[in-house]
Amino acid sequence: MIQAIAFYLFAIMVIVSGALTITARNPVHAVLWLILAFFNAAGLMVLVGAEFIAMLLVIVYVGAVAVLFLFVVMMLNIDFAELRAGFARYAAIGLVLAIALAAEIMIAFGAWSAGGIELGRRAAPIDAAVPNIEAIGMLLYTRYLFVFEGAGLVLLVAMIGAIVLTHRERGGVRGQNISRQVARRPQDATRNTQPGVGQGVEL
Repeated sequence: MIQAIAFYLFAIMVIVSGALTITARNPVHAVLWLILAFFNAAGLMVLVGAEFIAMLLVIVYVGAVAVLFLFVVMMLNIDFAELRAGFARYAAIGLVLAIALAAEIMIAFGAWSAGGIELGRRAAPIDAAVPNIEAIGMLLYTRYLFVFEGAGLVLLVAMIGAIVLTHRERGGVRGQNISRQVARRPQDATRNTQPGVGQGVEL
């Protein structure tokens, strides 16, 4: 009974926060709703016994991706009113893409439920004595190693792109001359004085 209540609570919160993410007018609020959706999705993963995926949702998506979105949105100073002005121009293209994506999802669900030649092998055979995290690790670092590394490269490119977009050239700022700093001698930086009693130091 408690599991059912928790499931419906997390599921409703995921749906509501996901809807508010795409309907929020303020981009910062949209990112905050997205973080809430990730937290509730992690709760759903814990209920089904996928604690590793729940940990990934909290650590990777909430702790890194969502916070990165938040900082990028706050630092870029994008004029969202100008972006929304061209929404009507691309509404037809967006509607076609949405219909195509919905059709692909329905076809994928139909193919998955229909099974096929390897109907009994849709789920990977896992020994019940092997922990969930160990089983996922064995698959990631053996069969799906290149896919896992490719995902890491995609995240690296996204991080570099965010740094490039937020980097601005500022005028009137003195640059750092590292070679000059390294070549500076201690006697050039300090001066030993012996002031008399009651006398100050001349600068």
